[in-house]
Amino acid sequence: MAAAIGKSLRELAIQLSLLNHQIGARLELQDVDIDCLDLIDRLGPLSPSGLARQAGLHPATITGILDRLESGGWVVRERDQSDRRAVLVRAQRDRYPDLMRLYAGMNRSMNEIYAGYEESELEVIADFLQRTANAGRGATDALSDNR
Repeated sequence: MAAAIGKSLRELAIQLSLLNHQIGARLELQDVDIDCLDLIDRLGPLSPSGLARQAGLHPATITGILDRLESGGWVVRERDQSDRRAVLVRAQRDRYPDLMRLYAGMNRSMNEIYAGYEESELEVIADFLQRTANAGRGATDALSDNR
């Protein structure tokens, strides 16, 4: 079963990557832009250096990503009120309907899948996925030269 799960996780990663690529192309964003936008939305507001650490990317790479996201109206850079020299990046939530519209098909499919499981089964799946995400984060951190 472990091999079957591993194979399914690889297939899932590929399919989600392809979905993000298609969505990015429609929004004129690169795949990494969408990843960073998600990090800013979930963890933000973030400083550019904080985003670089979270994404495991070089700060110079983050500058280009933030330039694209800002020019597309996805994020704003603001002065940190507690330290006027620092900049924080905040997601512009008014652009999210465009993004959610493109993910709607996947979200509908996921809701149909959830409906086929008991609450206790969903708890096990959620635990497995969280542990898997943590393992992926650990592996990424180990390879990242920004940590």
